[in-house]
Amino acid sequence: MNLGALGINFAYVISAALFIFGLKMLSSPATARKGNLISALGMLLAIVVTLLASGLDYKWIILGGAIGGSIGLFAAYKVEMTSMPEMVALFNGFGGISSLILAWGAYHQHPQMSPFLAAIAFVSAFIGGVTFTGSMVAFGKLSGKISQQAVVFKGQHIINGAILAGAIGSAAIFCAVPGSWVGYLFFMVILLIALAFGVTSVIPIGGADMPVVISLLNSYSGLAACAAGFVISNNILIVAGALVGASGIVLTKIMCKAMNRSLANVLFSGFGTKTATSGTSDDGPQGEIRPATAEDVYYILEAADSVAFVPGYGLAVAQAQHVVRELGDLLEENDTEVSYAIHPVAGRMPGHMNVLLAEANVPYDQLVEMDDINPRMDTVDVCVVIGANDVVNPAALDDENSPIYGMPIIETHRAKTVIVLKRSMNPGFAGIQNALFFGDNTRMYFGDAKASIQALVAEFKS
Repeated sequence: MNLGALGINFAYVISAALFIFGLKMLSSPATARKGNLISALGMLLAIVVTLLASGLDYKWIILGGAIGGSIGLFAAYKVEMTSMPEMVALFNGFGGISSLILAWGAYHQHPQMSPFLAAIAFVSAFIGGVTFTGSMVAFGKLSGKISQQAVVFKGQHIINGAILAGAIGSAAIFCAVPGSWVGYLFFMVILLIALAFGVTSVIPIGGADMPVVISLLNSYSGLAACAAGFVISNNILIVAGALVGASGIVLTKIMCKAMNRSLANVLFSGFGTKTATSGTSDDGPQGEIRPATAEDVYYILEAADSVAFVPGYGLAVAQAQHVVRELGDLLEENDTEVSYAIHPVAGRMPGHMNVLLAEANVPYDQLVEMDDINPRMDTVDVCVVIGANDVVNPAALDDENSPIYGMPIIETHRAKTVIVLKRSMNPGFAGIQNALFFGDNTRMYFGDAKASIQALVAEFKS
């Protein structure tokens, strides 16, 4: 079926518009689901038009679509919300390897490329390879299959620099003679270097920085797709890749700002490999802790006029989002004002806490960003910290020797009473003790978060 150049480009314009509208709607939890559907509709339109216009052999397209669709459908139903960061890492990786294969296939079919087109093919293949293996390392760290600690060794930056220099040198030779066997040989060298660089560039980044890494790898996958679009002269792939690349970079900047760290510091500092040397490090207790029982916490919450929940990764691990919503409903029935304070880098990916709470049908208007909750924290009767650690640590504000000094936090220590739900006194990813736990207004409620909150729910119901 020949749609004609005008019909194809018109369909691509509609797809691009759907991408843009969908991306805009993703900026708000209230419209994110609809935005995701609109963007998916735009991609479906682009795929259908491309297949109808290209005269391809559909038996392989149908077979690949059936296999991929089945895997995606199975994963969508079986993967827990707590594993969404790992799933996103896999998606980024698959996007990267797709761009690599696309650039490789285009070069294999038409090796007599111009130097400019060869340079674009190099960009697509190199970034795609880095994205693939880097995302696989991120997946391993997030899923616990490899150490979440930053893996650093002497001369690591020199080795990475040498790898990058080797890639640039190989690219120069490839672009000079892409149609010869020498050009093909160096293109294969580029692929191997890209795959190696993805590992060596992500392995030294600790688990605390995974939200930044995921958003950056998402941007990489978009840039690789954009370059692949130039290689095969496909306008919609260029537009879609540019949108993903640009939005990923913006999100990465937001994540870095939320941690008060530069991107270079995230990528090259090996954050989390050692503790601070100040009094707020893991040198021992900073005072006396005040443990509380479920009955104690119940009486505190029952008397409160306002309660702010502050979720962290511990909420995800315990899969406690549904019982937290149930407790919130019970508090509202008790005429208590309930809100959920969300730190931008809480969890393992951007928006992780928003996703978990949305799954539990927590009302969107109860989700409050850090910059909105902090100015009125003094008026909050009770802050309930569930599995969060570094993002509520006062050392970020007042200890210049702390590795997290300067990082914006949710200032729970200013609330009238703080209830901290934790399994133990172990420090967070930064490896430092949390002064919040020893505050005069803090009560430590130890145990599994889900079981602890279920006990509170039982107290309210009885």
